[in-house]
Amino acid sequence: MSNLVAKRYVKALMASDDIATISSELTQISTAYSEEKFLSIIASSDIKSGAKVSLILSFVENCNPKTANLINLLAENKRLDIIPDISQELQIQLAVINNCYTGTIYTNKELSDNDIAKMEKSFSQKFNTNLTLTQDVCDYDGIKVDIDGLGVEIGFSKERLKSQMINHILKAV
Repeated sequence: MSNLVAKRYVKALMASDDIATISSELTQISTAYSEEKFLSIIASSDIKSGAKVSLILSFVENCNPKTANLINLLAENKRLDIIPDISQELQIQLAVINNCYTGTIYTNKELSDNDIAKMEKSFSQKFNTNLTLTQDVCDYDGIKVDIDGLGVEIGFSKERLKSQMINHILKAV
């Protein structure tokens, strides 16, 4: 539900000339939403909305007036809790406009910077976009590339290969 409301705010923000500045400021503000104390302040009915707005705006130095107006509007409508959703949706829309996406490589071994650069170049050419990949070393037995904005997930798993080979051998027998 909050995502649908956030999309309406983003749609209105997209008409602004300062969209990149607003997006970076909202991203800065969104980092505070990972703190329990901050969330309890935002959710508290004992604290006036003006004080909440002042607190939120204090996270950004020289805040853009349009960002300040957005925060004030959200406070009036008691929707300060959807700022992270607005920030995330705004980043998605900016990625579409700029044709610049980010992705994650999941693997159980650290890849070299050269390998990551080759993958970025290859996928950028394949999808005709500007792509930046980050690496997440985890327990995934294989390699998987996930590009959120494009809805692309490419993976190779040793376990899956092994099961496919077994099925192929069983069918041949």
